[in-house]
Formats: sequence, structure tokens, C-alpha cells
Amino acid sequence: MSARLRRIDLMRRLVATLGDEAVIGGIGNTNFDLFAAGHRKQNFYMLGSMGLAFPIALGVALAQPQRRVIGIDGDGSLLMNLGCLATIGMVAPANLTLLVMDNSSYQITGGQPSASASGADFVALARGAGIARSSWADDEDAFARLVREALDADGPALIAAKIDGSAAVGQPDRDPPQIRDRFMQAMGVRQEFGSR
Repeated sequence: MSARLRRIDLMRRLVATLGDEAVIGGIGNTNFDLFAAGHRKQNFYMLGSMGLAFPIALGVALAQPQRRVIGIDGDGSLLMNLGCLATIGMVAPANLTLLVMDNSSYQITGGQPSASASGADFVALARGAGIARSSWADDEDAFARLVREALDADGPALIAAKIDGSAAVGQPDRDPPQIRDRFMQAMGVRQEFGSR
């Protein structure tokens, strides 16, 4: 099992490796640190939809099979919708990578312990759901290596990291239509306003 890492450091390592990949950031600190690590128009920042980052990432991966897609979520959010792992394992999109930031708590709502605090293992759960390429990242270098390997190979893949309880260091604007429109333009499915 991995040591406790800092989410912002992992997000910085992730953003440094990205090109045109779509990234779906789960609610709360996950997307806050994704934004702080390097805002990109290809980032979709979830607002208030706990447990839906991976299903949305799956939808984007299926709709755009030529594009690599990364879903990022926390342990609490993934626990809200564990069934999505079985669906992803069954559908097996080649272009989908899932990142789990596991701090063993519902940090954004007060730090209540999540099931991973008492032993729930997301890598074992993902493998059991049919996502064979599932691994724990023991340190930042392993995380960066696993991300590169996932983006260079056919997926799906899941990478989990045990993180500490550090607070997020930034936050995107809470403007759902702007987040949606910017992301859809980046995906090439909506023209920029005034571009006709």
C-alpha cells in the first residue's frame, strides 16, 4: 500500500504530462487541486454531483474514442457509486484512465472516515470489477509512471493513491454553464460563442 502523498503534488505531476486529454475532476478538493495545478479547457470540474466523475468520464471516453480520457475522484465519491467500476470493467473502453485520491475520509464535509479507513481497497475492488490494470501508486514517481503507462496503452486502467488531508490550494469559478461550454468547445462538440 502506498504512503500518504499530497493531492496537489499528484495533480501537478498529472497536468505536466497532459496534451489534449479530457480530464473529469470529481467534486470538491479533487477538482480544486486539478484547477490549481494547471487550468486547461479540456478539464471538466464537477460541482455537486458526488459519485459521477467516473460515469461522466466513461461517457466522454465512449463518445470520443480517439481521445484519451482521465477521470479523477476521491474515495468518498467513488464509494457513492462503486457500481460504475463494474460497468467500466464490462465496457472496457481502451481510452479511459481512472485516478482515485484516497484520503480515507469525506474531507469536504468534515473529515468523517470513509470505508477505506477500515480496509476497503479500491485497487482490489477495481480488479474484481474487471479492470485488470489497477495499481496503487506508492510515491509521486510511481504515480507519474503509471499515468504515462496508462495513457500509452489500451485501458481501462485505475491508479489509486493514498493521500494526506491537505486542504485544496485553489478553486475554479463556480459557473456551471461556463464550465460545460468551455469543455464542450475543447471536445469539438460546440462552437465558441461568436465564432460563426
